[in-house]
Amino acid sequence: MIEFTKRKTAILLQGDSRTAYRDPAVHFHEGKFYLYFTLVETESDGEIYMYLAMTVTEDLVHFSPIRKLSPRNQALNFSSPGNIIEWNGRFYLCCQTYCRENGKKYGSENSRIWLLESDDLLNWRNPSVIRVKGDSVPVEQMGRMIDPFLIQNDFGEWFCFFKQNGVSFSKSQDLQHWFFCGNTECGENVCIIRDGALYHLWHSPVNGIGKKTSTDLMNWKDSGKIETLGQQNWDWAKGRITAGMVLDLRKEKTIGKALMFFHGTGPKDESIIFDQYACIGLAWSDDLEHWDFIR
Repeated sequence: MIEFTKRKTAILLQGDSRTAYRDPAVHFHEGKFYLYFTLVETESDGEIYMYLAMTVTEDLVHFSPIRKLSPRNQALNFSSPGNIIEWNGRFYLCCQTYCRENGKKYGSENSRIWLLESDDLLNWRNPSVIRVKGDSVPVEQMGRMIDPFLIQNDFGEWFCFFKQNGVSFSKSQDLQHWFFCGNTECGENVCIIRDGALYHLWHSPVNGIGKKTSTDLMNWKDSGKIETLGQQNWDWAKGRITAGMVLDLRKEKTIGKALMFFHGTGPKDESIIFDQYACIGLAWSDDLEHWDFIR
């Protein structure tokens, strides 16, 4: 049983002047946590590259060596894994490209969302654009979109949520052909889980982690609450807390909690240190409403 209160720090992966760890997405499988994230590296000449990367841990203390899963290419910059799903005997991971060609600070209009396949959660292949606007809309006309998340409803339909015009969402029967449904006001880095009759959605406004609920994945009610965890006491996260990803393991005997993974930047704001000092942190909950953490 993992004893969360005995942890020495809320930080799982700690960034520095050359490295940032952002946008965590975690999958728990056969007693192991598979942690995927955005790895940002500032090279010796000042050039910045982003990677989809991963590590594996059994106790959230000791981690395997970090592995890069994507190429060194500023025109792509695979990053921001949303979540991992299992379907028809395979694992699927959704992520974005955050295209920063020609020295751009933020992802350009070429940024799109992607789907990768795996048999073992370690080796990923066949990246393909998720054509959430439908087959008739050319990829180059889909518009800038980032931060995907996948979830299946009770009728077997897959929904893909992504950051565009608030959060937009589309649905599919086969993860290949999509029908665009609409959008709702929301921040970035959406994460959704089902708990009883309700879907709980976490998202990231300017700072902190917001919350919405729904019964149908289409119509959302805002809680009005913004969670900032231990930000006031964490120098490493005083600039911003964001990208909350919740993994509900309350029924898992060795865990017994819902876990929130997030990243924090500090002490300065992300607008100043977007590519450095970001750390991935951890909080936990018994009810999806009240969160505990190491202060």
